[in-house]
Amino acid sequence: MSFNSRGGDELNAEINITPMVDVMLVLLIIFMITAPMMNTGVSLELPQVTAQNVEDPEGKLVLSIAKDDKIYLGGTQVNWTELEAKLKTNEKVKKDSSLYIEADTSLLYGRVVTAMAVAKNAGVTRVMMLTNPTEVLDLADLDKNIAVTPPSK
Repeated sequence: MSFNSRGGDELNAEINITPMVDVMLVLLIIFMITAPMMNTGVSLELPQVTAQNVEDPEGKLVLSIAKDDKIYLGGTQVNWTELEAKLKTNEKVKKDSSLYIEADTSLLYGRVVTAMAVAKNAGVTRVMMLTNPTEVLDLADLDKNIAVTPPSK
């Protein structure tokens, strides 16, 4: 049996993959366009430091504090008054007693300390701070703004 494309009663055993390639290319374009839009999370400006990334394969519970004082526990916005109760009932906190905190650089230090105190009251024993590990501040520039005085005796 020979295969030819001249017609007749013979079988045509060629597979036409052109429609499949067309569909795959369209899907590829759709995914390329929609993938950048799938970023979920809170938009924060994190402090810049030089440190190695710590990976947690099970995932981590993150408390995000935005510059407008809104807080997000695991990406869900919560009120400051209900934060302690949410942390006490969280399974990750019960299991690991750990919490990651990320806060905007323009946020007042007292807000972060308040969140840490609430977490401690909820049973969190380990608090880790999240940063952007790119640059470290120039320490000499920080010293220029401080007048060093010897301690009084």
